[in-house]
Amino acid sequence: MKLLRVGTAGTERPALLDAEGTLRDLSGVVPDIDGPLLADDGALGRIRDAADAGTLPALDAVGLRVGPPLARIGKIVCIGLNYHDHARETGAEPPAEPVIFFKAADTVVGPHDTVLIPRRSVKTDWEVELAVVIGRTARYVESAEAALGHVAGYAVAHDVSEREFQIERGGTWDKGKNCETFNPLGPWLVTADEVPDPQNLGLRLWVNGELKQDGTTAEQIFPVGEVVRYVSQFMTLYPGDVINTGTPAGVALGEPEPKPFLRAGDVVELEIEGLGRQRQEFKNA
Repeated sequence: MKLLRVGTAGTERPALLDAEGTLRDLSGVVPDIDGPLLADDGALGRIRDAADAGTLPALDAVGLRVGPPLARIGKIVCIGLNYHDHARETGAEPPAEPVIFFKAADTVVGPHDTVLIPRRSVKTDWEVELAVVIGRTARYVESAEAALGHVAGYAVAHDVSEREFQIERGGTWDKGKNCETFNPLGPWLVTADEVPDPQNLGLRLWVNGELKQDGTTAEQIFPVGEVVRYVSQFMTLYPGDVINTGTPAGVALGEPEPKPFLRAGDVVELEIEGLGRQRQEFKNA
């Protein structure tokens, strides 16, 4: 299933994109798309039954804002330097273990919402990423194979980053990762049954129409199942938590000087195979 939330910011309602590409209203079936829903097989079953029965009312998508596909996110765990090609382009050694940092849930915006370049920023960068959405509590999971059973679904994430804040301002990545609007998410939460192999997904990103990133999750140093297993050794993952799993090569940081960091007026578009497409205009905060 392709689950999403539509409407003005703060008043989104749940919806489903059916197999024919028609937007369907879910508000008569479930209150929202969130962790408790993803953990409830009965609620997901009701959505599937209603979709199969053709009883869900259609929504007019014209002019309708698409919000983040997940409400009330608990935490966003991010994995740094998780693609072989990205590590090479930045001159970094591939990590022996996953590099973990966090983004606050309040960085999340819709897939087509405006992204704000922070004040005094000169190194705002782009990163297309596969987001993993947790559907079952994961605590000390024993194997990568078992870890995949804790995944509710997948989404497109844009891990916007300010490189000066991240690298040059005291050594903590969180400064460059938690500026407001720095995590567009969506358009859809695609349930795991529609993604049989998360290590076989193409990721692409364009800046002002120029292709910058063109990678595949096959390049991940630590695959999705191993990432979930590993993270669960250090913290409990709950339904509604999100893991951003890293970005392939092609970021501004990896280009020759002068590096083409983002400026107000730039338009970034990104997509992951089967998970949908985003588009954001960048403006000054």
